[in-house]
Amino acid sequence: QVQVVESGGGLVQPGGSLRLSCAASGTIFSIAVMGWYRQAPGKQRELVGTITSRGSLNFINYADSVKGRFTISRDNAKNSVYLQMNSLKPEDTAAYYCNAALRDGVTYWGQGTQVTVSS
Repeated sequence: QVQVVESGGGLVQPGGSLRLSCAASGTIFSIAVMGWYRQAPGKQRELVGTITSRGSLNFINYADSVKGRFTISRDNAKNSVYLQMNSLKPEDTAAYYCNAALRDGVTYWGQGTQVTVSS
């Protein structure tokens, strides 16, 4: 099994920045893809971006809505994935979730961390 725990959410003004962290534990060697998702009130959960590590290479993709503003990175030594969010907009307000997808297709979710962008 894998456990993932997010942290770093909060209240920020439009145009501001936040950095979310996701720490993974358990059978982390079986993780194929780590991803960030978000869910705003009354909306479906949507993909923010994913990172896949193969050896020393990281393959990252982003939703169009966050390209150029958000950056996903990974620290293998700390078994952590990060989401750097810049130029935040009110429409980025949502609960942000970390996801670990294993090679066998099983996925694990964190409890979520709230990000609120408001003046």
